[in-house]
Amino acid sequence: MFRLSNKSKSLGLLVFLGLLVEAAIPRAPQLNSISVLAHEVEVSGDVAATFHLEPNHNPRAGQPARVWFALTRRGGQIIPLEQCNCKLAVYPKNRKDGGKPLMQPPLTAIFAEKYQGIPGADIVFPKAGIYELKLSGTAKTKANFKPFELSYTVTVR
Repeated sequence: MFRLSNKSKSLGLLVFLGLLVEAAIPRAPQLNSISVLAHEVEVSGDVAATFHLEPNHNPRAGQPARVWFALTRRGGQIIPLEQCNCKLAVYPKNRKDGGKPLMQPPLTAIFAEKYQGIPGADIVFPKAGIYELKLSGTAKTKANFKPFELSYTVTVR
């Protein structure tokens, strides 16, 4: 007859408890049935920006894509476009330093997810490839944050 040692009994009990806890945790729906929101966060000085590109960070050449930047000060306070002299420049990824941007789309105050009045723009990428988006800004009068420059890499299909 086979007998378990006290050590084996303890291990078996731990495995049983682990399975019991796992069974009690609610399961998430299947990944293919939920939409996934992708965001990238960059920090420059005392400003952070959550970046999102619609649709689903999968832009296609020749089709409009909306980009937005949820700017926040240290501590989480939102910086709306009305408080920022913000500029967006789009470069091909293989550009030489000091090269001129491919485009500088105008920024407008948009509403996205839980953010209101944040900088956003509509961009039509001319062809498939890798692009660099650079967002820079300084504080307008009565706003208080350091100048910033943020960079994001985008792959266009």
